[in-house]
Amino acid sequence: MKASATLKGSLWYVYLLECRDGTLYCGITCDLERRVAQHNGLLAGGARYTRGRRPVRLTASLVCADKPTALRLERAVKARPRAKKRLFFCVESASVERAPC
Repeated sequence: MKASATLKGSLWYVYLLECRDGTLYCGITCDLERRVAQHNGLLAGGARYTRGRRPVRLTASLVCADKPTALRLERAVKARPRAKKRLFFCVESASVERAPC
């Protein structure tokens, strides 16, 4: 993790990936580009879930002010059925650049 990512006040992202097999993966990070590269195997790291489902595609992301907020939002997304996960990102922020609306 970058040193700047551990500083208080850094931005966190909740993101939604679509895997090759059509499944969805939700996670949090403070460096969205790096994390997507990790999930796609371009950098070391990434979730075990996405390793066998590459390539993955970023379909939505939301910005959070801090890690606890991002964790709460991630939990809310994961609690929803598949059909409502993308809609959740649209409802939370219509202005999010990568929202799938």
